[in-house]
Amino acid sequence: MKKTLSILGSTGSIGTQALDVADKLGLEVCALTAAHNIDLLEEQARKYKPALAVVFNEDKAAELRLRLADTPTRVSGGMEGLIEAAVLPQADMVLNSVVGMVGLRPTIAAAKAKKDIALANKETLVAGGDLVTDAVKDNGVRLLPVDSEHSAVFQCIQGMPRRSALKRLILTASGGPFFGKTAEELRGVTVEQALNHPNWSMGAKITIDSATMMNKGLEIIEAGRLFDVGGDRIDVVVHRESIVHSMVEFADNSVLAQLGVPDMRIPIQYAVTYPERFESPVAQLNLAQVGTLSFFEPDYDTFKCLTACKKAFAMGGAATAIANGANEEANSLFRKGKITFLDIGELVTGAVDNIKNFTPSCVEDIIEADAEARRYVLERV
Repeated sequence: MKKTLSILGSTGSIGTQALDVADKLGLEVCALTAAHNIDLLEEQARKYKPALAVVFNEDKAAELRLRLADTPTRVSGGMEGLIEAAVLPQADMVLNSVVGMVGLRPTIAAAKAKKDIALANKETLVAGGDLVTDAVKDNGVRLLPVDSEHSAVFQCIQGMPRRSALKRLILTASGGPFFGKTAEELRGVTVEQALNHPNWSMGAKITIDSATMMNKGLEIIEAGRLFDVGGDRIDVVVHRESIVHSMVEFADNSVLAQLGVPDMRIPIQYAVTYPERFESPVAQLNLAQVGTLSFFEPDYDTFKCLTACKKAFAMGGAATAIANGANEEANSLFRKGKITFLDIGELVTGAVDNIKNFTPSCVEDIIEADAEARRYVLERV
């Protein structure tokens, strides 16, 4: 197939796997971006020869510009550079895999530039809400999920005859490294313990989000906005093996599930090649070797982030941006050793409960809600 990609966040876990997929399919890459890892970005730029390489850190961008002076690749920096990468004329699709709120503006810019979007940056939909979905609808572009759970739902509904046939979404969660632990047992956990995910290899922020189950809370919100389903019709089930990536229940109570080995290259490739399927670099699933598939109810009392996200989604407005912003700040503080693991859930819950909610009308409103949530967290540390 012929397609040209702009990959935002090319040095991260999703970005590097997206390049594996591009290699397998023979796709061209016109733009690559990173937050600060210029060593890997330089290596990627020399291999793929993109028209544009972007480093969000302006100082690092200046250094990369010198390093790539002998190549035709142009180097840019900051949010302006990310947006430029999102709207490059030669890009057929923008794969957004940056981490955090920084992905919001490039996603909206890509939609307005009539680019199809493969979205791995869940904060975009969580915080941006209608601003993002309206931009996608108004410009007639496709928003294709990359998260394994949302890709699973997307794949399961392809044969759905009509919207009314959809009854319920069932998102699976690995449970992270602390499945079955009580709050008392989690009081003294370390960053290293929280980063020890049993099934997936992800970046530090997302791995901590998985440990707190904030990641699943964000995915509830994202699923609701991707598939236009209320939170009361989205359930979570803990599935330790990470083989069933999510399920869809229909009006007749039949349930379809998408299964596969826990490898993000499957959903990345499906988003890039949709509606076609091609051979992938992923191992074949052998259910006999897996042996057992287990399912459990989540512990909403211990993992308060999950409960806070469900409440924020039900509240609507800026509440989801507030929950996301509070978590980003608290997650960062935990990784720096400044708060405890359990503090993350308390701070996210407090932000949702105590910051005044409102209906955002523009991106600046979302940015302000995010900033207010971060201030709330910092004032309490």
